Amino acid sequence: MMSLRFTRRLSAAAVVPVWLLACSSAAQAGEAYLQLGLPGFGLGYAHALSPGLTVRGDFTTLGSREGYRTEEGINYRGKLKSDRTGLFLDWFLFSGTFRTTLGVTSNNYKLDLDAAGRGAGEVTVVGGTSYNLGANDGLNVQVKFPRTTPYLGIGWGHQAGSGFRFAADIGASLGKTTVTAVGRGQLGSASGQAAVDREIEEIRRGVGDLRVLPQLSVSLGYSF
Repeated sequence: MMSLRFTRRLSAAAVVPVWLLACSSAAQAGEAYLQLGLPGFGLGYAHALSPGLTVRGDFTTLGSREGYRTEEGINYRGKLKSDRTGLFLDWFLFSGTFRTTLGVTSNNYKLDLDAAGRGAGEVTVVGGTSYNLGANDGLNVQVKFPRTTPYLGIGWGHQAGSGFRFAADIGASLGKTTVTAVGRGQLGSASGQAAVDREIEEIRRGVGDLRVLPQLSVSLGYSF
């Protein structure tokens, strides 16, 4: 299932490079490249509009990950989704390999945390209040990065040329995460909501305080 989902997203992301190729001048070199680092691994296409200007599109992903983590003293089962499609404009200021980059990214970054009651006398502290959570009690927390964000960065490479090419990027997508929580059972009642609200504030001061999604990556491509 994960492989099929990744293939579908990769196919959709390929529309961007094809569009760029169709709209750009055939006189300039096109570069297909593979990328590795933050925010993941993927592929892209760069097309030089002039010696000092390149337009690019790429898709990167870390796929989906599941596991357990402790946040503010609560044991959660977590699921992370992480992929991004970006459209960028590279400006080579000094007619060399160094460039500044402006762009926009379409993001699918979401962390689902779920704490389920285990019973058997196990006590869980939520928002400073102790609960003995039964099988029907629990707490689900979602941390999301904005769907569409601007991108600012610097880098090296992807300029007009031919043959094998190396590039690097340092930058960030700019946005603020949102944190929401839904309680079940005791935590879904009116008396439990105050504890859930306090727990959300504690999480916001931790994982929910993210305002940028960094990029630190290298790529290897071929210009033709």
